[in-house]
Amino acid sequence: MSGTALPALDRASPADLTVLAADRRRGAPGQIGVVLVLDAGPGVDVRAARAALAARAPAVPRLRQRLRVLPPGLGRPLWVDDAAFAAESHIRSPECAEPLDEPALLDVAARATTRPLPRSQPLWRAVVVPVTGGRVGVVLVLHHGVADGIGGLAVLGRLLDPARARPRADFPRPVPGWWVLAADAAHDAVRAAIGLPAVFGELHRVRAAGGVPGTLTPTSLLHPTGRHRRLAVARVDLAAVRRTAHRHGGTVNDVLLAAVAGALRRALVTRGERAVESLRIAVVAAGRRTASPEEPGNATGPLVVAVPAGGPLGDRVERIAGAVPAVRAAADAGAAGSPGVGALQPLFRLVARTGLYRAYLSHQHRMHTLLSNVRGPEQALRLGGATIREMIPVSVGEAGNMTVQFVALSYAGGLVVTVVADPRHVPDTDGIAHALQAELDGAR
Repeated sequence: MSGTALPALDRASPADLTVLAADRRRGAPGQIGVVLVLDAGPGVDVRAARAALAARAPAVPRLRQRLRVLPPGLGRPLWVDDAAFAAESHIRSPECAEPLDEPALLDVAARATTRPLPRSQPLWRAVVVPVTGGRVGVVLVLHHGVADGIGGLAVLGRLLDPARARPRADFPRPVPGWWVLAADAAHDAVRAAIGLPAVFGELHRVRAAGGVPGTLTPTSLLHPTGRHRRLAVARVDLAAVRRTAHRHGGTVNDVLLAAVAGALRRALVTRGERAVESLRIAVVAAGRRTASPEEPGNATGPLVVAVPAGGPLGDRVERIAGAVPAVRAAADAGAAGSPGVGALQPLFRLVARTGLYRAYLSHQHRMHTLLSNVRGPEQALRLGGATIREMIPVSVGEAGNMTVQFVALSYAGGLVVTVVADPRHVPDTDGIAHALQAELDGAR
């Protein structure tokens, strides 16, 4: 290759590898997704939506790449172009006797998101189905090792960009020679050795990110979970949530935390349990504000906060306003990366591979549930000429003993919160969603 520039190395990041290592046979795979509901209109059907996806997917690098594991001494795995890539093989449409209503569409999304993606192929899939009212539902699924919520939005933005409907002319890009990989791996090893003293500081930050000390209030929310999930949603006007947040000195995230805690309190009372006054919620905190579709990756970490569950919604927002920034500050998270995990990724991967991570999470008593909130597009987007009426977020993964979790996504003035539950232990998923809807209605 004398006289030509070698292609830049596109290695999987330590955080990406940690997420991939966390997948275990008995648990749900670490996968994220979004349900796009396309408005009815001329030319809007399953075939047109599939064709639009197949035409645009090659323009998104990660959607045509697979992860290639390298021999010892050549460093972390590489994202490489899959020379056999065919977008159509990742898109399917199950036979539907009739258009699906929302519960049936959510069941399709749950199955698509909890079915493991084969590691030998690009790590994504899409399911396109007819929906009642002449609309079309598109379920897009990515492995969490490809992207977190912010990175997933970057991938989605490129996928929905009609100006970028073709891959680069040099597809498939060549893989660097072994001498380039070995030199880069040696450079990484030196950097890792220099950063070794930072591990002790990172341990302190991870511990601080755990938030308040002590044990959890015992509830039926904690049971070891399996692979399957059931979904239900609640909706609210984003402007109304912002007004409520500002009126009580908080943020949209504070309102969501208060609403989730209140909804779970209602659900526990309905189950016949003692009303809890406080719940511990792990908030997925992003270590960045934007990501590129070329390198979506992962930069998140959990921050645990104690959230009051009783009393009026506004009072609860006032009581927790500033709680997440305070925990983040205690963890010394900073904006340069994910909170408190950077230098510890190799250790985390070892723990995940040995099954110790799942064992810990299945018996943990630091948090009752988890909330992820991602700010989505402010303007309505289109796919294949059809306006996307709504985006419903989905996220599954190793939940340990947290039987119910929540993922929120804003889009075009609305805010959708999805309840993600293990149906074996949460027969009242719809009841929790109704309780959450009642809480969010208080923000109007």
